[in-house]
Formats: sequence, structure tokens, C-alpha cells
Amino acid sequence: MKINRLGSSDLRVSEVGLGCMSVGTEEKKAVSLIQEALDRGINYLDTSDLYDAGRNEELVGKAIQGRRAQVVLATKVGNRRIPGQEGWTWDPSKKYILSAVKDSLRRLGTDYIDLYQLHGGTTGDPIDETIEAFEQLKKEGIIRHYGISSIRPNVIREYAARSSIVSVMNQYSILDRRAEEEVLPLLADHGISLIARGPVASGALAENKTVQKGYLDHSVEEINALRRQLQSMVTDERSMSQLAIRYSLSHPAVAVVVPGASSREQLLQNIAAANVPPLTQDEVDAIRRMSKANRYEIHR
Repeated sequence: MKINRLGSSDLRVSEVGLGCMSVGTEEKKAVSLIQEALDRGINYLDTSDLYDAGRNEELVGKAIQGRRAQVVLATKVGNRRIPGQEGWTWDPSKKYILSAVKDSLRRLGTDYIDLYQLHGGTTGDPIDETIEAFEQLKKEGIIRHYGISSIRPNVIREYAARSSIVSVMNQYSILDRRAEEEVLPLLADHGISLIARGPVASGALAENKTVQKGYLDHSVEEINALRRQLQSMVTDERSMSQLAIRYSLSHPAVAVVVPGASSREQLLQNIAAANVPPLTQDEVDAIRRMSKANRYEIHR
């Protein structure tokens, strides 16, 4: 498994990580999946206090007991549950972040978080106050580094200019190339890494897949037409999903992709992508000719 540096930090992450949201809530199965991922070379685990109302953090915590030192542990903050109310409310305040981190530490069974990420954000947020909270936690040793999870170019631009974020988690795949126009060049200029989520586009780029619904601005017909074109680049050594993962890793600003896995078969497919040779520039160019260079319109 190739190991990459995350931004300007001292964190070294496996190029294929595990998005833990999809492991489910059944303890035995979830813990087994996470532990097998670690056994096979993945060291980057991504969770959030939002997933399954904190249950996902608890399961990750159980899975890493006794092997905390080998894990780059990432979680997120900003979505607040208010007792008596359904759903979550957005709260990027310093007070809430400093409070929420204690609950995440308890659920994760650890005394520090390697990468603490703001789980969203708008340009109307009290950004300086939010940054202040992360910087305080970093100074206190409660977190090692911080980043944001956002698809909003204007928000990413603000944090890149005003904070010491080391990463941005952003949806990026052959079917979602929005980051290529603005976000990836911006991050490259600032020495910030992209953590690419959704490389297989919610399964639309999985092998042996019958696509039954559209994805972003792609219709079912468009996705199936693209899959037929991409099939020419699939080999006995490289499946459709592995081709998709390698595409997301092809940009130099991407440090790690975090596909989810709800089964051992999916996990092994994802991990095997690390053993597939990187795409050549000719292959990357060919995929870009086949696919749409969609862009951010409303997410600002």
C-alpha cells in the first residue's frame, strides 16, 4: 500500500482509506471489516459524529482498541443534535466544537484525534471563531491537525487563505469532476491535500452493476453509455471500480481516496486498487474525453 503525506502535516496516510459510514451498525460485522482493512494495509479511517448518531464512532473505537498507534483517525464536527428535536442543526461555533470533541473522544476510546474536520460550512459562518476552536484543540494536543469536509469552492477558498487546514474532503470521481476546475488547483497551490470520497459514485462505477438511477447531472442512459466506453479500459487485472479509484488518485493533490465498504468483498476490491498500476496520462486524458467536466453551480 502506497503511503502519502497529507498536505503539509506529519500524517502519513494509505492511498486507499476506509469510509466507515457504510460498515453498518452490527458490531461484529463492522468491527471485523475495519480490522481487516487495517490488517491489509489501510491506515486511514474516516468517521463522523453524525453517522448513526455517534454509533459509527463507537464501532471504530472498538475496532482500533490495542492498535491506535497504527491508525490515522479522522472524524468530523459541526452537525449538532438538540434533545427533543428531530435531525441535526448546523453549529460551527467555538463553544460547540470544544464541547463536541469530548464526546467524540469518548466514543472513539482515544485521547487524541489525528484529523478533525469541519463537516460542512458556509461563507456565512463565524469562520474566524471556527478556526480559533481548531487551533486551540491543536495547541492542547487534543487533535493533531484539522481540515474541512466541503464541496463549496467559496468556503474552501476562505479556509485555504485563513487557516492551517491540511486537507479538504470532497466528492471526486469520473462522474463528479467538479473539483477539477477550481478546487484541485487551489489546493495544489496551497499545499493542501484532497481526501476524495465517492470514487465509485455510489456504486454507479462498480463492476457488474445494473445502473437504475442517475447520478448528479448524469442520466441512467448517460451513465450506461459511459460505462460501455470505460469497459475498453477494464482488464483482467483492473476492474471497473478499481479503474474509478485509480482515476480519483490520478490528480497529484489527492492524498487518499475513501471508498465505503458494506461487505468484505467490496473491501477487498477497494484494497486491490492499491496494487493496480497508476493510470498513465494518456489514460487519464482518455477518461476525461469520455466523461463530462461538470462544474459547481449552486454550491457556493
